Amino acid sequence: MTLFDSPSFANHEGVHAVFDEKTGLRAIIAVHSTARGPAVGGTRMWNYASSAEALEDVLRLSRGMSYKNAVADLEMGGGKSVIIGDSRTQKTPELFRAFGRAVDTLGGIYYAAEDVGVSVSDIAEARKVTPYVLGLNDGPEASGDPSPVTAEGVFRSTLTVARRLWKQDDLTGLTVSVQGIGHVGGYLADKLYAAGAKLIMTDVNTALLAEVAARTNAEIVAPDAIYDVKADIYAPCALGATLNPQTLDRLTVKAVVGAANNQLATPDIGQILFERGVLYAPDYVVNGGGIINVASELTARQTGGAYDPAWVETKLSRLMDTLAEVLERSEAEKRPTHQIADSIAEARINAARDLKAEQRKAA
Repeated sequence: MTLFDSPSFANHEGVHAVFDEKTGLRAIIAVHSTARGPAVGGTRMWNYASSAEALEDVLRLSRGMSYKNAVADLEMGGGKSVIIGDSRTQKTPELFRAFGRAVDTLGGIYYAAEDVGVSVSDIAEARKVTPYVLGLNDGPEASGDPSPVTAEGVFRSTLTVARRLWKQDDLTGLTVSVQGIGHVGGYLADKLYAAGAKLIMTDVNTALLAEVAARTNAEIVAPDAIYDVKADIYAPCALGATLNPQTLDRLTVKAVVGAANNQLATPDIGQILFERGVLYAPDYVVNGGGIINVASELTARQTGGAYDPAWVETKLSRLMDTLAEVLERSEAEKRPTHQIADSIAEARINAARDLKAEQRKAA
């Protein structure tokens, strides 16, 4: 199968393979859409089994960013990048400067930020050679680590679901199974625990897992056992596609609300969840807080201003209104939530694309 034949290609505007012999950099930068503005999306460093696996991941993530940015009503398109390698052993400052130079060659159609396996300090290295990175700690416009804002959005989404399903404003009496307690999952666990939830959690990082579990009074289970625990809400906060044919029959939850990207292995999984009465809060709506925080930095640069937490809060609140709309429409229209969210995102992207076409004609 060629790139253009892949279902994940999804009309990408550009896919760029990057190699730097000196540093060993192997990366792919995918730009799905610039209809609403420059493509913005994080950089993931992962030890992929093959370049084909890396390509599939970056294409799905890139398209997801177009939808996520549109649903959050940000003036940004969608893109993503992946670096093939082990983030624990193969990171060097030179590697990220080489990556920064690759981003720079795109001339601003894509802005990179941190994601799985990549830290704010890594992005700071790329910033030494290109202005087209976001999520920095230094400077008046710097937005810093987006993880706390991502976690806040996931937490508020969980409360939205709890109000809808259990008619309560906190999580008292509810059990949440948290898969992954890294950048976002750890912050989320603290918030869930403070709201009264009982937590069951897992992670491959056993030391960090023990630390988070100790402060949240959580039960620890093995990574694969998280699908079998008795819980009310499943919160996937690690890698994507954990909702798949192998896991669906093992889950006993009433809702899925998590931070991971691309939680549905295939779109039909969303239909199956809907038919089974499991409320799926669409991932790119739920986890949009982080990109909102990053967008504030881009907005500040464009206007010559500074990072504005009030702007972030306004956008995050509106995103929660959109989630409520998705859940209400799903019930009223008897359609899966992911289809409702997709329709909202696609309408906004298409409107922006049509407007650009009209402007080109007028010029």
